[in-house]
Amino acid sequence: MKILHTSDWHLGQSFFTKSRKNEHAAFLRWLLNEVEEKCVDALIVAGDVFDTGTPPSYARELYHEFIGELQNKQCTLVVLGGNHDSVSVLNESKALLKYLNSHVVASTNIDDSEQVFALKDKSGNQAAILCAVPFIRPRDVVTSEAGQSAIDKRQNLGNAIKQHYASLYQQACTLRDSINPNIPIIATGHLTALGVSQSESVRDIYIGTLEGFDAAGFPPADYIALGHIHRPQKVAGKEYIRYCGSPIPLSFDELNTQKQVVLVDFNSEEMPSASTPTITPIAVPRFQAMAVIKGDLPAIEHAINHSAEIQKATSDNPVWLCIEVETQDYLTDLQQRVQALLEDKHAEILQLKRVRKRQQSSLSQKENIQLSELSVAEVFAARMALENIEEESEYTDQEAGPPNDRKARIEQLFAEALELVQGNSEDVKSEELVSSKQQDKGEEL
Repeated sequence: MKILHTSDWHLGQSFFTKSRKNEHAAFLRWLLNEVEEKCVDALIVAGDVFDTGTPPSYARELYHEFIGELQNKQCTLVVLGGNHDSVSVLNESKALLKYLNSHVVASTNIDDSEQVFALKDKSGNQAAILCAVPFIRPRDVVTSEAGQSAIDKRQNLGNAIKQHYASLYQQACTLRDSINPNIPIIATGHLTALGVSQSESVRDIYIGTLEGFDAAGFPPADYIALGHIHRPQKVAGKEYIRYCGSPIPLSFDELNTQKQVVLVDFNSEEMPSASTPTITPIAVPRFQAMAVIKGDLPAIEHAINHSAEIQKATSDNPVWLCIEVETQDYLTDLQQRVQALLEDKHAEILQLKRVRKRQQSSLSQKENIQLSELSVAEVFAARMALENIEEESEYTDQEAGPPNDRKARIEQLFAEALELVQGNSEDVKSEELVSSKQQDKGEEL
């Protein structure tokens, strides 16, 4: 039995106003080829098929065309709802898709028996049991009670999710025993597990007050296919609990991560036991050239002129760029300057960031000096050294001083303020001393 685990397609995403239609179409064609070449028996999409609850028409077309093409591969499809998906949108074609060897589980607000079913191999044999768990909405698993504290709600919700998994797993064990006690049990999920690494494109899931689900709450399934986190990774160091990640970069900070789908093979001769799978990540090609360029303007110009991706780009498929400019000065024409560097090049700036470069480290990091070891004047001087004081070119106040004296004026104002504070402090000390002497004299009398 071979399972291919994928998730977080986000069909219909608008990426800085750019459509991902061509990328998604290319990925789905590639995925169909992988299903055929690897002889995959079942394909699991662990949530977030669409990017929004109202996907554009072309996204729905891609989804249904893919399902139609998949039927020629003799591969079962399982689609789970994610937090981005609309339950009603997924359910609108559910009744039809069940005749196309496809299972759609949009929410947990259905009978448990509909979330536990057998998966067949290409020979038609029931070769695995699936606990099909989509994104869990709080109202589907727990009833809110008046007077509960935030901690109580969090604990109750975590326990309810854990209990839901345990209940489905028990049903899966019963079904497995009635078919073949040696076939594996697979579970799914679309949530944030504690301790995972996220990316900018991930929309935080706060299930009620639950920020993350403890991996100890998952059932002892033979493989757990998770979705929602876009970076592929194991959970709690377990080989069999995995996020496969999104198939295309959904934000620029995902470019340093190799996108993948995961092949789970329960038929491999290398398996130590019938229920231990061979897990093989399969790298997904990049279907759209994207790059992040960082540095000051000279460094960015050099990177643009020597970028292999930009040199290979065409007018039909330009490179999408995120440029982070390190600058100490506020440049009102920064966008125009950067855009000029791309003249006659097949590249588009989708994101331009201004990053202020710190000249020195913070006081707490510099030579491990503690604030308690410095005088007030020394703290001020060190803090001023971290700032880039932009000189003023014009003055409306003729008494303010010459045009290059802004730093001196700030230092003078600080000195005056410090003198005033210290003067007040000395007055307070003098008053306390006089009061103390008068008190002592009164006690003597």
